[in-house]
Amino acid sequence: MLGRHSFSIQPRFEKRYNDVLNRHDKEGIIDDYLQEDGYCETLMKKLGFGDIEAMDFSDFEGAKILHDLNKPIVKTLEGKFDFIYDAGTIEHIFNVPVALETVFKMLKPGGRFISANGFNGWPGHGIYQFSPELVWTFWGRTANCVVHDCRGIKKLPRPREYHLNFPDPAITGKRLRLKGKVPVGRMYLYYDVERPKGAKLGNDMLQSDYETKWQNYENAGKTRFDA
Repeated sequence: MLGRHSFSIQPRFEKRYNDVLNRHDKEGIIDDYLQEDGYCETLMKKLGFGDIEAMDFSDFEGAKILHDLNKPIVKTLEGKFDFIYDAGTIEHIFNVPVALETVFKMLKPGGRFISANGFNGWPGHGIYQFSPELVWTFWGRTANCVVHDCRGIKKLPRPREYHLNFPDPAITGKRLRLKGKVPVGRMYLYYDVERPKGAKLGNDMLQSDYETKWQNYENAGKTRFDA
């Protein structure tokens, strides 16, 4: 985990959690997934993720791996993890490019990274809110990873407002048009990416729709630098 994440249940959602456990044939009730100190290792183990270590700037919440994500990772942590989970840490990191590159380098080939950080409705919570363009451009093209999922998830969803799917803008060459489509309230940008064997970080990161427009222009016999 990037940061040591907590896990608690608001009473009004308890039935919903138990319904989900039953639907997926998980044993027990949601109270069995809680731990006395309020953190989430018990939850993760019961969901099948095994032993999980926490990385943080400080050990004030019990993290065992101490590292400032604004800075490059040490070599001994490269390629070490088959699963990395971030439920709201990178939004508090100023040097986001370094933090994302660090996650990529820490993943084993075939490893997965799941992230849920602020997309909308979180002003003042962290340093940033994120766009799906970052997911597709960095993870899909700069890091040459497979993006399995990219969506907006409401913190407190109403019926039929649970999520928005975010397709890759490079496919159409048009940026996402979300005016009037984003529900009111706090939303997370959730995504799931996989680092394939042989994936390497590229040097250039260019926004999808601009890159497509430039490519179309060049294919028409022009260059970006023509007068």
